[in-house]
Amino acid sequence: MSNAIDQTRRMLSLVTYLRERPGAEVAEVARAFGISERELIADLNVLPMCGTSFRGGDLLDIDTDGERIWWHNVDDVAQPLRLAADEATALLVAARAVASLPGLRDRDRQALTRAVVKIENAAGETAEGSARVGVTFEAEGQVFADIDRALSEGRRIWLRYYSHGRGGMTEREVDPIRLLTEGHTYLDGWCRTSEDRRLFRLDRVAEIKVLDEPADPPRLEPRDLSQGLVNPAADDPEVVVEVGPGGRWVAEYYTHDTAEELPDGGLRITLRSSDPSGLRTLALRLGADGRIVRPAPLAEQARAAARAALAGYEAAE
Repeated sequence: MSNAIDQTRRMLSLVTYLRERPGAEVAEVARAFGISERELIADLNVLPMCGTSFRGGDLLDIDTDGERIWWHNVDDVAQPLRLAADEATALLVAARAVASLPGLRDRDRQALTRAVVKIENAAGETAEGSARVGVTFEAEGQVFADIDRALSEGRRIWLRYYSHGRGGMTEREVDPIRLLTEGHTYLDGWCRTSEDRRLFRLDRVAEIKVLDEPADPPRLEPRDLSQGLVNPAADDPEVVVEVGPGGRWVAEYYTHDTAEELPDGGLRITLRSSDPSGLRTLALRLGADGRIVRPAPLAEQARAAARAALAGYEAAE
């Protein structure tokens, strides 16, 4: 008996063989491929599930009466492939969106523009719907353009950046390494302020300057993206936060393990943090919209920080 790889190779050849021999005899085809008639019939039972797509009419319409093999839609399948409406729309919308990115090199933009024209011509009328769909990128604007320029010219950048962990603005000098996208767009860079590798979300950059100093990041292994881009370590402490409807944004801004719906429309969020104490600021920001449930010492620290803040306001009054 042949293995799956042998069968796949044989079936690819079988398609060409049958296309050129309408009504071929089962016994003749089996001899030509050096297999038993039983193996050939097994192949023929699989071929009708193959084709250019599953949209109907594109699958191979092949059957046999046990003596001869008939392929009923040879001409249809042999037609040059055309993009379906959804395929053409997705491809064109994506290409136009990328071509409109600020900071894109002119030669790349021109190549994309030429590709869009070719796709439109190939898709014909099916491409008409794509003109009514548009995509905007959160990273559009000067931030993306400046980082791309810094990468191209090998220069360091200065950032005024909002850090959720610190709960405020920070100033950083960063040697850019590359731009990455997973849900949000990030700068992967060597932070000269912290002397460590960091990820910076572009939508949290309040101000950016391309400096005259050349970027000189240390030699670093490429990030392992097999498990996603932003991943706390498995041994980082677990923190559980409950938020009301007004605090649901926490699940969008913080990488988390689970987010369970609560009866009041809020969420019970489980996340991991290498520095759980930094989440005290989150608790203060949430106010009545959320609370830290565990670990208990962190919850008590958050309550103490809230009491101290309230006392400060009362003293000022």
